[in-house]
Amino acid sequence: MLRRALLALPFLALPAAAQEWRPERPMTIVLPYAPGSAADGYSRAMGEHFTRVLGQPVTVINRDGGSGTVGMRVVAQAAPDGLTLGITPMTPVVVQPHMVRNLGIGPDSFAPVCGIAENILGVVVREDSPFRSLTDLVEEAKRRPLSYGSPGPNSLPFLGVWRVQRSAGGSFEHIPFRGDPPSMTETLAGRLDFSAVVVASASGQIASGRMRLIGVFSDRRHPDFPDVPTAQEQGLDAVQLSFVGMYAPRGTPEPTLQVLERECRNAMETDTFRQVARQLNVVAGFRSREEFSAMVRDEYASFGTILPQLGVRPE
Repeated sequence: MLRRALLALPFLALPAAAQEWRPERPMTIVLPYAPGSAADGYSRAMGEHFTRVLGQPVTVINRDGGSGTVGMRVVAQAAPDGLTLGITPMTPVVVQPHMVRNLGIGPDSFAPVCGIAENILGVVVREDSPFRSLTDLVEEAKRRPLSYGSPGPNSLPFLGVWRVQRSAGGSFEHIPFRGDPPSMTETLAGRLDFSAVVVASASGQIASGRMRLIGVFSDRRHPDFPDVPTAQEQGLDAVQLSFVGMYAPRGTPEPTLQVLERECRNAMETDTFRQVARQLNVVAGFRSREEFSAMVRDEYASFGTILPQLGVRPE
């Protein structure tokens, strides 16, 4: 009898072992920039997938401000139960902690879940602008100050322009905004000379002919705008990469992270996500939790060296 009972124990344990994390309440995905960016579209596509497979509604909210730090503080301060996630470029996680004293967040505040996309950054001008290249901008900026907008002070688009200035000179007057759309609105209205943006956020304006993309800061051309050269190809030492990922609060349990990582990958393979990414000219590419975590650590260390070299000091 005892032997039969012992033999039965593994089978009795199977249902419990087979259980995996499932949210018990609605989930929230925080976007730390103003509405209207490309991230809004694909984050909502990801939220729809999570709702369908995990069984709880997912709300996507915008909490902008502080070059992404306001929204990511919301994520960092949330309970580590998998119910509050953030989707953001790396700026508030790996750049801003070097820029702002006592910011309260950094890489150790989060558990990276997955990498989602490369935000190829670039410069856009109004369609009737005389500037047709980044070198045109530099030459004019040596004659007079040029005004431009970006998603915020020390955002990665801002740092792309900073690199142009450090590489070639010129005078650039920076006007910070809470995201790409407000900056582009001002450029379209003629109140700014250009905008430094995530190219995907400007893709509709570029496709309609209202704006012109004159250069990108990636180490490759944007696949949807293959005729537009990189800054490097235009003779400027101004490579600025930007990767987007999903983050959970530090301390989120391993089983929860495993499910979130898996469903991040699965969401990116759905027709809905692919269609949204294609429509918004998003350069999507899944990165595992391990790979993306290593990238976050490396980028944080890199900016700790690069920013002082650029003359940037914490405020």
